[in-house]
Amino acid sequence: MTTQALPTDTQHSARSDADDLGDLGYDQQLHRNLGRFASFAAGFSFVSILTTIFQLFGLGFGFGGPAFFWTWVVVFIGQYMVALCFAELSARYPVSGAIYQWSRRMGGEILGWFGGWFMILAQIVTASAAAIALQVVLPNIWSGFQIIGEDTALTSTDGAANAVLLGASLLVITTFINCIGVRWMSYVTTIGVICELVGVVAIIGVLFFNSNRGPDVVFDTGSAGQGDGYIWAWIASGLMAAYVMVGFGSAGELAEETKNPRRVAPKTIRQALTLSALGGGLLIIGALMAAPSLTDGQLAEQGLPYVLNSVLSSPWGTLLLIDVAIAVLICTLAIQTAASRLMFSMARDGRLPAAEHLAKVNPRTGTPILPSAIVGVACIVVLLVNVGNDAIFATLTSVCIILIYLAYLLVTGPLLYQRLRGWPGKRGVETDAEGRPLFSLGKFGIVVNVFAVCYGALMIINLSWPRAEIYNPSGDMPWMQWAGPLAVAICIIAGLLAFPRNKEHPRPVTVGE
Repeated sequence: MTTQALPTDTQHSARSDADDLGDLGYDQQLHRNLGRFASFAAGFSFVSILTTIFQLFGLGFGFGGPAFFWTWVVVFIGQYMVALCFAELSARYPVSGAIYQWSRRMGGEILGWFGGWFMILAQIVTASAAAIALQVVLPNIWSGFQIIGEDTALTSTDGAANAVLLGASLLVITTFINCIGVRWMSYVTTIGVICELVGVVAIIGVLFFNSNRGPDVVFDTGSAGQGDGYIWAWIASGLMAAYVMVGFGSAGELAEETKNPRRVAPKTIRQALTLSALGGGLLIIGALMAAPSLTDGQLAEQGLPYVLNSVLSSPWGTLLLIDVAIAVLICTLAIQTAASRLMFSMARDGRLPAAEHLAKVNPRTGTPILPSAIVGVACIVVLLVNVGNDAIFATLTSVCIILIYLAYLLVTGPLLYQRLRGWPGKRGVETDAEGRPLFSLGKFGIVVNVFAVCYGALMIINLSWPRAEIYNPSGDMPWMQWAGPLAVAICIIAGLLAFPRNKEHPRPVTVGE
């Protein structure tokens, strides 16, 4: 891998970025206000380990016991291979709608369209899942946040309805922030990420200080390890890490709003994933070390809140919950922003219904307002499912991760094919706006890419596997056990119906160049 720096004139202007974008066939419409930290914050807040591990720790532990920690390492390695591929592409194609743009330039218009289609659907459901997490947090900070009924449990009628109310309110806020401009989105996200980073460091410190056992706990397979089939339980426990470590490529979605994206985006994609994995790994180890018990069933049932409630006094616990609420806010905002930019990018190419309206950018705010509003409304509609059936909502959130991995595979797969044909070719000698060579995997490109494709394919199988514990925990709806492959089939059929036929692409690309 090479990122050599050459002595050059380091002056850089928005005008040079606009010219660079023009070479790829697009005019500068979005406001280019994001610096390096804001770009990093977009990816880090999408992953949002404070939100996701807070929600999903019990899932991993319940399947694999303490040794589920090692699935975190495996998933990170696999996703880092994907991130390296994304970093190389983001340096060469710094355009909004990253997954869609990269996939179409490597695999053609059909693969590109389906990559964007899968990603938009997944991001809408993911944003809804993030927003609904407020129900787990806010009523514990102040009982006044339980506006509907008294039962705060997400699975109860009162809790489900209140979760939709809180989540919808959050989505109204994030939609408003998205509409008033990327600069405000950047301010909120930056402040939120700083709060989250401080919170993660503080929690890790508290957990390690209050440990009840040593770090060798990560080698304990727990009660699941007493049987002959632990490896299958361990593989299932990897779903937790797979659910968490996605969205690190958001820096690519905001490429047209980032200064010198050819240099910044490749770094921030890798940094967002690496820092999330490091912080999340330490958080998992700390929780395992500090848990009052590993065998009473509470850690699998309640997850991280069970540990935190046991080691934090009330004022500190409340402060932590406030920090988690902030993390939920910026996570939802980051996902919604990425989805709106992807929708804008596809509409600008005439790939979506009502494209001429979706592609409009407000000249004052420099943001695509209609896509932001549509994503917000769609997220609220998805939230409503939780009132009628929380099991179906949980299944939807699981399925959307499969769609994300499918979208990633529609990038890394065609990219590998193009590598074998000589890609990046002339793009291997391009420079960024400061005259420095672009990030490149060099001679390691094919090896990294092969690993990324194999990992992605295996993870899709793992995520789609018809586990009753994931897709039909109550046992009431046997058909839901096959929700993964069924939902993918439905999305593909719907995509075929929505695909723009007999419509010439206004900006055709030469695949692989």
